[in-house]
Amino acid sequence: MAIDIPKDARTQAISSIERYFRENMDEPIGNMAAGALLGFFLEELGPLVYNKAVADVQDRLQARVMEVDVEVHEPEFTYWRKFDRKR
Repeated sequence: MAIDIPKDARTQAISSIERYFRENMDEPIGNMAAGALLGFFLEELGPLVYNKAVADVQDRLQARVMEVDVEVHEPEFTYWRKFDRKR
């Protein structure tokens, strides 16, 4: 599954990569090279991050589903209790 990002996000990501290289590496990186690097990261590491996010969502949903019975539980056979309390 290819991970596509919106054009404006891609532009910002490329600018961020260029800045990172300017500030942290011995050599700056050009716009085309930064775009290629971004493409590599999206193809190679994107699925890893995506799958981790999906697993995290599944865990959270499972936890919520496990709480549903507590949140919406209604006691059974309560009709006669209201009469028993009056006595």
